[in-house]
Amino acid sequence: MSKAPFRADHVGSLLRPQALHEARAKAKRGEISKEELRKAEDEHIRKAVQLQQDVGLQSITDGEFRRDWWHIDFIAGFDGVEITAPQYTKEMRFKNTDEQPPYMSVRSKIRRTKPSMLEHFKFLKSVVKTGTPKFTMPSPAMLHARGDREWLKKTYPDQEEFWADLTKAYREEIKDLYAAGCRYIQIDDTTIAMMGDESVQAQFRKLGDDPKKDVALYAEAVNAVIRDVPDDMTVCIHTCRGNFKSTWLASGSYDYVAETSFSRIDVDGFFLEYDTERAGGFEPLRYIPKGKRVVLGLVSSKFPQLEKKDDLKRRIEAASKYVPLENLCLSPQCGFSSTHHGNNLTEAEEAAKLELCVETAKEVWGSL
Repeated sequence: MSKAPFRADHVGSLLRPQALHEARAKAKRGEISKEELRKAEDEHIRKAVQLQQDVGLQSITDGEFRRDWWHIDFIAGFDGVEITAPQYTKEMRFKNTDEQPPYMSVRSKIRRTKPSMLEHFKFLKSVVKTGTPKFTMPSPAMLHARGDREWLKKTYPDQEEFWADLTKAYREEIKDLYAAGCRYIQIDDTTIAMMGDESVQAQFRKLGDDPKKDVALYAEAVNAVIRDVPDDMTVCIHTCRGNFKSTWLASGSYDYVAETSFSRIDVDGFFLEYDTERAGGFEPLRYIPKGKRVVLGLVSSKFPQLEKKDDLKRRIEAASKYVPLENLCLSPQCGFSSTHHGNNLTEAEEAAKLELCVETAKEVWGSL
């Protein structure tokens, strides 16, 4: 398959090497300069690119090696967004861990006075010799769903103004990415899949929201930022139920959101978490519009145990009852390191998971 998403694809983030962890820690302590840290990141990104090429992937990312948090770093690149201490309720906390991601607070009007991560992509593109460089960015919905609502209301009494300003900032970043040669972007989102969890729905109701209306609102937020994307730029959306140090936020099938999200979000493909029973069955895939691609996240990025090819093939066949086989692809269900911490597996186990996706895809579809 020459056009993204590819038969064997991946979500994007990769385990940070220990040397990179150490360099980032030194930079935070002021022991090395920003320039020295950048050089270290450059070196490790080159190696990450080589790893992806070596295992046979056509989709190449920078592993998100310059980020601490998959979503916060990008959004905080816009003026008006500040990072504060976490204040999550029980329903919105990651399971089985005390540490939680920081909060995002909108303290002033959102503006893009400088690029957020344009230079990240430019470097990636410069070192990718074979394959398609892919840039990953969080959904605009994340600032509303996982942000400080009190500050948001103070700064933006008119919510339509908030969405207009945020949309403008995103569209400006995407326009510059395209001008820099980016032709494959992936919008990462947890709101779609999380809304299938009744406890999450209850939490949004406590905030005064209607979860069903939020699903539609978030779908439109994605559509708004990609509305003017040129035809030769592929846009996919990835959704999961949280990914932090091998833990998760929510459980529940796509049934609650499928009709709205799958049918309304105007992307080329959907990366969907399907590695455990927490995701439910494939039945909601019946809402995927004809011709859209679905990347089945059947391989776990959370745990080191390697899946069996026969099991993956069986599940791909089951999904093909709802989406034609020629429109299906295979990937891990999420990144291996959505945050700088990483999930609980080794770099060798990570490579084995990626190789498994490539080998299985070749056997199922005959080629990549």
